[in-house]
Amino acid sequence: MQDKKLLMLTQAALIAALYVVLTYVFAPFSFGEVQVRIAEALTILPVFTPAAIPGLFVGCLLGNILGGAVLPDIIFGSLATLIGAIFTWMLRNRNPLLAPVPPIVANTLIVPFVLRYAYGVALPIPFMMLTVGIGEVISCGVLGMAFYFALNKSRAAIFNTAH
Repeated sequence: MQDKKLLMLTQAALIAALYVVLTYVFAPFSFGEVQVRIAEALTILPVFTPAAIPGLFVGCLLGNILGGAVLPDIIFGSLATLIGAIFTWMLRNRNPLLAPVPPIVANTLIVPFVLRYAYGVALPIPFMMLTVGIGEVISCGVLGMAFYFALNKSRAAIFNTAH
């Protein structure tokens, strides 16, 4: 039992660290009205481990803090990632093509309001939903699914099991 807890903690910490590094390295396009946060590709990981849920939340929280985000963005942007991770975990046994949908929807609905009310971005909220949504489709849908298929193939080869 202790080994399982240690494994979960280690996985969560590793995922958080990866999220922070990817957010920081790709900071020029990880923030703003038009953003493609490469780290959001990691939101596919709850399909593989529940440790990804706290890992993604903490990673997003730290990434936002280190990226210079304002407090409402730190809170609500991180909550959007948490909501997406929880619902991705809940969909893990369904069609894998559904896995990126929760983080795409959560961020598309929440981040534009953060941009408007925390940063004072004067663009219409529906337009920012479109721009944030497109960025999430690229990061979660395209990159995340490529990551999913690479991990799933490796897992099947390593453990000789199919997901």
